[in-house]
Amino acid sequence: MQYWLIKSEPDVYSWDDFQRDGSTFWDGVRNYQARNNLRAMRKGDKALFYHSNIGKEIVGIAKVIGTAYPDPTSDDEQWVCVDVAPHKPFKKPVSLDIIKATPALAQIGLLKQSRLSVVALTKEEYETLCALGL
Repeated sequence: MQYWLIKSEPDVYSWDDFQRDGSTFWDGVRNYQARNNLRAMRKGDKALFYHSNIGKEIVGIAKVIGTAYPDPTSDDEQWVCVDVAPHKPFKKPVSLDIIKATPALAQIGLLKQSRLSVVALTKEEYETLCALGL
């Protein structure tokens, strides 16, 4: 199993929207590294759902339920999306400030490449974040 962090602006698509929908395709990614991360996702992988721009916090865990396929929001087949579903909400959101203050997360991709919308996590980073939020 691999672990990821996926970002969405909550005023565009929030955790509440995600839970209401029950599943969605993660689309609109137009960065090559983020696209490659989407391509690397496998069914059963876990992804932390991060509210970007507003809130700046991890609010829940998603599960990858389908592997990469052409993004229907693009005419260019190089862009892909994956299907994800809500798995578990965090009891308390894990803010960016908490992430920055946690020594075990000093090398997390969220801090190293803050503009990347799909970030790979190590198992240890994932477990640390879940321990903070669950």
